[in-house]
Amino acid sequence: MVDESWTVKILDFGLANLYHAKGLTEVVGTPYYVAPEVLTGNYSKECDMWSFGVILFLMLSGSTPFNGSNP
Repeated sequence: MVDESWTVKILDFGLANLYHAKGLTEVVGTPYYVAPEVLTGNYSKECDMWSFGVILFLMLSGSTPFNGSNP
């Protein structure tokens, strides 16, 4: 998001959680951006990079990197 002075603002930490060394297990996220490991219920902070890559691809190309018949 960008405010009126064109300062970039980061928002929507509704699913944010503190990372613990044991990993994360709750399946959360938006289907278009979630890493496959999240769907198995055993993942780590590296899944954030997957989501970042999907968002970057979407911003640069205007389409999602993976197409399917449903989310």
